Amino acid sequence: MTPDQARFVSGVRESILEAAAEPDARPGLCSSNLRSVMAAPTPTGRPDGETASANITKRIQELGDWRGETLARVRQLIHDAAPDIQEEWKWEKPKSPGTPVWSHDGGICTGESYKQVVKLTFFRGASIKDPKKLFNSSLEGNTRRAIDLREGEAVDEAAFKQLIRAAVAANSAARAQRSAKKK
Repeated sequence: MTPDQARFVSGVRESILEAAAEPDARPGLCSSNLRSVMAAPTPTGRPDGETASANITKRIQELGDWRGETLARVRQLIHDAAPDIQEEWKWEKPKSPGTPVWSHDGGICTGESYKQVVKLTFFRGASIKDPKKLFNSSLEGNTRRAIDLREGEAVDEAAFKQLIRAAVAANSAARAQRSAKKK
């Protein structure tokens, strides 16, 4: 990251933290939750990782309601489960603001927000064991699975972290297998 990029990211982070400190800045958004997520480090392994993290934080603030709080909470759980996970911002188009993506040796999951739901789509969800039955959407496909979280719903945090760890392990195993084939 260049010094100019680092200053920009630092300025964005400070602005967001200041906004989170003002209780009336975003009605309905729990500023204490937002501050704790903002204060947590967001590991990134790519040059654009800080920009991706800033975009995700911006999206959380723009939502300004239960969806922002939910996205902030699952973001924290993802980093708790796999501290070296990378944040990416993908699929930005004129009519779409973009999508948060968490990855480790490939995509782990996306974090999309809709009017009635926050959807976490796991790229390799069909191949991951889900003993607590967190996957409740996109169950018919051969590859992906999703978790739809509605207002007021809580995710089983321990089971969710286990899904993240299993997704990381699946990606790492697939990468190792691809590397072995190349040799």
